[in-house]
Amino acid sequence: MPRFPSRLVIQTLCLGLTVAACGRVQQIGQVPQMSEPHATAEFQAMAEPVVPLSDMPARPDSGASLWAGQQMSLVGDRRARARGDILTVVIEIDDRAEIQNSSGRSRAASEKVGIPSMMGIPQRIDELLPEGASMDELAEAKSASTFKGQGNISRRDKLTLRVAATVIETLPNGVLHIQGTQEVRVNFEVRELTVSGFVRPSDISRENEVAYDRIAGARISYGGHGQISDAQQPRYGQQLADIVLPY
Repeated sequence: MPRFPSRLVIQTLCLGLTVAACGRVQQIGQVPQMSEPHATAEFQAMAEPVVPLSDMPARPDSGASLWAGQQMSLVGDRRARARGDILTVVIEIDDRAEIQNSSGRSRAASEKVGIPSMMGIPQRIDELLPEGASMDELAEAKSASTFKGQGNISRRDKLTLRVAATVIETLPNGVLHIQGTQEVRVNFEVRELTVSGFVRPSDISRENEVAYDRIAGARISYGGHGQISDAQQPRYGQQLADIVLPY
């Protein structure tokens, strides 16, 4: 029987933990790095040339008019509507959920099997069975079970934020695909806010704002990395033990 290469497994495990730890050692005394904004899809959308919505030439006298239809005019519509435009996403989440349930179950069963007579065969078999046994009372079984369960869930989530998002794509049906990121570094902790989804132009207010519940396929993430987030995570050894140990 081949011998299990336990030494090789242990060496491989130690090497993996050492490599993971080296990355953490390099971060000692260093502030968390923030991502480069020029590498995001938002910057790429804003850096591309703006495609005009209409090829109709402007009137010669429209440049001096206060009632011109351009977006940057005094009475123009400043809502985001094309790739590269910016709008504000208002996130006001105040959700509460309470669930209570209980269940009960009980069951009892009894089975009895016997063959008192069948062409004299049970009597012949009784002569071969041990003393006190007979085919008249061949088998008898009883069972009973009782179950009772109760559960209670109470949760409340509250989040109030505002973040600027960029239109990175206009779909064929006119829906806007938006994406926004925000990073704030305080001491040795970077907080990241990410929002993305799909917005109808009609849901954007005159103030160029859209509520989070108007975003289809919304993906809102609020987290971070740094010393505080690192202290809240279990160590690699503990995470490995939680996976391997069966109890």
